[in-house]
Amino acid sequence: MTTYALLGLVLLAVHRIRPRTAVIAAGVIVVVMAAGAAVAALAGADLVADRGAALADGRASTDALDGGPGSVIGEHVRSLPVMAGSLAVQGPLALSAFLVGLATGRHQLLADGIGRHAVALRRLELVGYPVGLTGALVFAVGGGTVGLAGLAVCILTAPLLTGAYVATLLRVFATPRGARLAPVLAPAGRMALSNYLGQSLLGVLIFTGVGLGLTGDTPPALVPVVAAAIFALQLELSRRWLARYRHGPVEWALRAVTNAERPPMRR
Repeated sequence: MTTYALLGLVLLAVHRIRPRTAVIAAGVIVVVMAAGAAVAALAGADLVADRGAALADGRASTDALDGGPGSVIGEHVRSLPVMAGSLAVQGPLALSAFLVGLATGRHQLLADGIGRHAVALRRLELVGYPVGLTGALVFAVGGGTVGLAGLAVCILTAPLLTGAYVATLLRVFATPRGARLAPVLAPAGRMALSNYLGQSLLGVLIFTGVGLGLTGDTPPALVPVVAAAIFALQLELSRRWLARYRHGPVEWALRAVTNAERPPMRR
C-alpha cells in the first residue's frame, strides 16, 4: 500500500496528461522493464546466488512470523530492504496500470455499458488468454520472481492476461445472471480499502503467532478455502455496513483527510 500511495502522488502530479499520452507512457514503461529483465538474464545475473541460504532465510522468516507481536513486527522491519528492492520492479509496472486506468476513466469508456465495446472485449479475450497464460506458464517454469528470463516474458504478457480477465468479467456482468450477481459483489468493492486492511488483519490473526499461528502449517490446498471464507464474510459485513452508512470506515476517514471535511456518514 505504501507503493500505491507514493504512485498516487505521481499520478496526481500528471493527472492532466492526455489519455493517448498516458497509454503510450504505460506501454513504454512495460517494454523498458521487460527489456531490462531480459538484458539482465542474458548477462547471467542471478537474483538468488545461494538457493540453500534463501530457503533457510525463508524458514527463519516463517518461524519469526509464528512468534508474538514483537517477533512479527521485527520480521517485517527486517524484510524492509528486500521489499524496497522489489519496488524497483513493482513500482513502475503499477504506475503503468494506473496510467491506463487514468486514460480509461478520462474517456469514460465504460460509462455507457459494454455495448459498443463488445467486439473489442471479445478480441481481447481471444488474444489475452492464450498469450497471457503462456507467459504465466513460462514465468512459473522459469522460477517465478527469481527467474529473470521468465520475469521478462511475464512483464510483457501479464497486461494481456489482466485485460482478458477484465473483459470476461465485464461481459459476464452484462448478462442477466451477471446483472443479478453484480449487486451482491458491489458492497465489497465500494469499501475496498476497508476490506483490504480487514483481510490483512484476519491474515495476521489466522496465520501468525499473534493469533492461531498457522503459518507454515497450512496445506496449500486449504489456503484458497480460507481466502474464499474470508471474502464471503466480508461480502456479508459490507452489505450490512452499507445498508446503514454511506462509506466504509476507512474510506470515510480517507475522504475526510483528503478533502479536509467531515463527510456525511449515515444514510
